[in-house]
Amino acid sequence: MFTTVLVANRGEIAVRVIRTLRSMGIRSVAVYSEADAGALHTRVADLAVPIGPAPAAQSYLSIERVLQACRVTGAQAVHPGYGFLSENVEFARALEAAGITFIGPPVAAIEAMGDKIRAKATVRAAGVPVVPGSSEPGMDDDAVAAAAVEAGFPVLLKPSAGGGGKGMRVVRSADELPEQIAGARREARSSFGDDTLLVERYVGNSRHIEVQVMADAHGSVVHLGERECSLQRRHQKVIEEAPSPLLSARMRATMGQAAVDAAAAVGYTGAGTVEFIVDADNPRDFFFLEMNTRLQVEHPVTEAITGLDLVELQVRVAAGEQLPFEQADVELGGHAIEARVYAEDPSRGFLPQAGTVVALTEAVGEGIRVDSSLVEGGVVGSDYDPMLAKVIAWGPTRETARGRLVAALGRTAVLGVTTNVPFLRALLSDPAVVAGDLDTGLIERRGEELTRAEDPPAGIYAAVAMSLLVDDEPINGVVDPWTVPGGWRVGEHAWTPRRLVVPGGEPVVVRTRGRAGDGEVRVGEGEPLRARAWRQDGRLAVSLDDVTTWYALARDGSTVWLGAEGFALPFRLVERTAGAGTAALAGGVVTAPMPGTVTLVRAAVGDEVTAGTPLLVVEAMKMEHVLVAPIDGVVDELPVTAGQQVRLDEQVAVVIPRTPEED
Repeated sequence: MFTTVLVANRGEIAVRVIRTLRSMGIRSVAVYSEADAGALHTRVADLAVPIGPAPAAQSYLSIERVLQACRVTGAQAVHPGYGFLSENVEFARALEAAGITFIGPPVAAIEAMGDKIRAKATVRAAGVPVVPGSSEPGMDDDAVAAAAVEAGFPVLLKPSAGGGGKGMRVVRSADELPEQIAGARREARSSFGDDTLLVERYVGNSRHIEVQVMADAHGSVVHLGERECSLQRRHQKVIEEAPSPLLSARMRATMGQAAVDAAAAVGYTGAGTVEFIVDADNPRDFFFLEMNTRLQVEHPVTEAITGLDLVELQVRVAAGEQLPFEQADVELGGHAIEARVYAEDPSRGFLPQAGTVVALTEAVGEGIRVDSSLVEGGVVGSDYDPMLAKVIAWGPTRETARGRLVAALGRTAVLGVTTNVPFLRALLSDPAVVAGDLDTGLIERRGEELTRAEDPPAGIYAAVAMSLLVDDEPINGVVDPWTVPGGWRVGEHAWTPRRLVVPGGEPVVVRTRGRAGDGEVRVGEGEPLRARAWRQDGRLAVSLDDVTTWYALARDGSTVWLGAEGFALPFRLVERTAGAGTAALAGGVVTAPMPGTVTLVRAAVGDEVTAGTPLLVVEAMKMEHVLVAPIDGVVDELPVTAGQQVRLDEQVAVVIPRTPEED
């Protein structure tokens, strides 16, 4: 068995792998970029080694720098996690040449399955059904377009390398092809260093089901059941569960055997996942999509229903051990569901977010597991994937697991960074999801209902105002009325007004009088409420007319972050309401909806444009976002260039309407 293992990754997966290494008595080595100095995975590892600047190409994707970290720490093996170098065949070769064990499959298996074109040919030869389409190697843009037309619209463009939905585009007409092919190639090249594309028939009413396989170097290949991953957005999984509510025992066995056959066809060893697309209307029709030759993000749900530690099995298989069980020994118990917590704003089109975690509450409870990279004071930037954590719930039945997960997400509060937690709760409570009637288009169809930003209720505004009174109280408990900004006067207290605004909302006037321990609060024109507020064990308690609610609370200058059941919002204190200047800027000004990098500028100053004309492309957290002209007019300002970094809400273009004389 190894004594030292280097984890060539970051974030929650690095933390999770290190946890298992520690339980096995193996010394762990973390690597980190300049952007991750002090990150949680560097704190929990036994050793931590810097490997370069923030850009992944110069750090986490640098084979030489990871190898150097192995040399200086004496690491005998490398666990790649997922993403980055986890499916990079050159990395696996370099480790082999250096005499370091790659905790993953052999080079030949990575080559066979890492290239989706070759993978389809391999499994087809093994008798596994594949999705109809064109997967000829080396297709240029014209060949891709011709293959799409031949397959019939809609079609799916997919990078041959990589995964995770990066570079995948659904094309519904021939007119869209040039722009979608160019965008898919750019994103694939940026994410995987390879812009080769293939074309597949797009199965609209589909379900995404994958099978976990585990194999050793002694000829044993088993499957550990399936996972349902149909709840996706932009081909990126959001909610995963095991087992699938769709499959019968017979279908589970059939699909499991197909996955085992696919893995055996390439001499696979270690943990891998064979992904299938299933016709939701006829579950007997399933097609091979791809094989991920690594651990999956959603592996915890399989661990929950099998009682196995997949990372430990990976390490033991890499060290030459045999699997300690056979297929007949695998038992599936209960149901598990996982939700991915992202730094993104669902109400603004799921745009990536950034910030500093000023306060954090993560769920605990029966059947609850949290795999997280979050820590108070940690900075969430735009250099990497926006996934922050995973919340997993197990229960004896699917409904128990779902209910536990909804409750656990309600107890999750990340203050300082906007996350998708409210969206996840809404999605898990959708009637179709409750019934297990899932498909890959559900989120797209329900988008507006699931992402609508609701105005906080009056009680929340009242709690924020009372928290300010708590902050005004002196620590020693001696109250000098002349120093408390509570409107004190002879005979009575006056109302102290404050204006609070949440992102996308209008200012709300909240008035308080008295002290935190004995006061009143009034929201807008509502009736005054008796109010008390106090801090206890790092949380805020607010009693309104004798009804007490507990909150997570943090303050950052003029912004108060408040978290409670199912939400965490910033409330900004404003001196006055928005003036005419704000309205004047609302017409033709284009701002960056998230921090990121300008990858393409498609317009120039002086260009005549119509509303919706693409102006530039910004990439953040491996996702491309096209910024368009908000009005008809002329491009008056375009102060950015390709490769330039932009901040959240930074002005990147101005379009002015044409005057009547110009018309």
